[in-house]
Amino acid sequence: MTQRRGCWVQGVRLEQANSDLDFGAIRKVLVVDDSRLQRRILVASLKKWGFEVIEADSGDVALDMCSDDPPDLVLSDWVMPGMSGLEFCRSFRALDTKQYSYFILLTSKSEKQEVARGLDAGADDFLIKPLEADELRARIAAGARILDMQRELSEKNRIIESALEDLKLAHDAIDKDLMQARKIQESLVPELTRQFGKSQVSLLLKPCGHIGGDLVGMFSPGENRLGFYSIDVSGHGITSAMMTARLGGYLSSSHFDQNVAMERRFSKFYALLPPEDVADTLNSRLMADEGIEEYFTMVYAIVDLRNGHLKMVQAGHPHPLVMRQDGSAEFLGDGGLPVGLLPDVSFQQVQTQLRPGDKLLLYSDGFTECHLEGGGMLDEDGLREMALECAAGPGGPEFLDDMFWRLTQVMSPDDGMGDDVSAVLFEYNGP
Repeated sequence: MTQRRGCWVQGVRLEQANSDLDFGAIRKVLVVDDSRLQRRILVASLKKWGFEVIEADSGDVALDMCSDDPPDLVLSDWVMPGMSGLEFCRSFRALDTKQYSYFILLTSKSEKQEVARGLDAGADDFLIKPLEADELRARIAAGARILDMQRELSEKNRIIESALEDLKLAHDAIDKDLMQARKIQESLVPELTRQFGKSQVSLLLKPCGHIGGDLVGMFSPGENRLGFYSIDVSGHGITSAMMTARLGGYLSSSHFDQNVAMERRFSKFYALLPPEDVADTLNSRLMADEGIEEYFTMVYAIVDLRNGHLKMVQAGHPHPLVMRQDGSAEFLGDGGLPVGLLPDVSFQQVQTQLRPGDKLLLYSDGFTECHLEGGGMLDEDGLREMALECAAGPGGPEFLDDMFWRLTQVMSPDDGMGDDVSAVLFEYNGP
């Protein structure tokens, strides 16, 4: 058992036994008292317990000492000439220091109102004179536990802030890369509208993020021969965008020798292959690549501009909409399976006859599966109604811009653009 001997000196009972309490974060203690004797008694006890102790005889002197190197703990008398302990506490808390210090006021005041004033001034604890060493050590130990937790929390916050800064730098780098990727993806659609004789093809591509998984395009290997397509790759983001870049190379509008939809004949010209053969070739290429889980839906069509005869293949993509000159409209196709989902799939060709003034609209499910503000989705009936309303206005790119604007007006503000939106409009105006 620890033996203690002690005596009372000027209101402080000096203990001569060593303490086994852990004072943790408290290493440096500041004693502020105008009484030299009181300071000497407190300093003796604190040094015996292992603290580095500094002392000041007034609040003004103490503030100067704390401005550059604040202590871990302050023990300050309440009643002092000049700046009181209460005023010193307020000024001490106002110092611009990075670390928090524990503040104990020493006072003979025990009224609740006085205690409340001290707490409002920034004090953490009180000790009522006359002081007893056991209580002083216990209060210091309690303060040490609080400082330990506070500094541990500060260190964790510092680590979190550093991690957030690293994440911000990484995010900015990724964002920059995505902006560049978007420019590359936009280069896959170099022109949004083009005349082919009297007829015209217009394209719309609106990704829901920086980059998307939709792709539209057109190409013509010669006069009166035209091919165009609408593709929607599964998923979103970078992986889908990489797949669209790959497909853009397969269906290049400038490098016919790389375009799987064309075949060079007699070393003189390129011919458009049947749409179902193109879908079969793309399916075989995707299935041959191990580890590729993405697939895509597609409508690919070719048209003979001399007579308006159109052939197309629908591979899991939404049904194309034909808007006739007489104001009627009909959906084409039987659905079919997506490209790259299963091996040895057969794709069926669909044919139709276009008359001068007819329009064909290819679109992604970003239109039909758009969530509406009033609930539900736009679906095919809503798309047909919207397209016929737009058909009463200008054609070409203006038609597609009007379609997209109308879509943004009816979509749910909570969901917004949940998917990429794309479309192709072919307007046939005769040979």
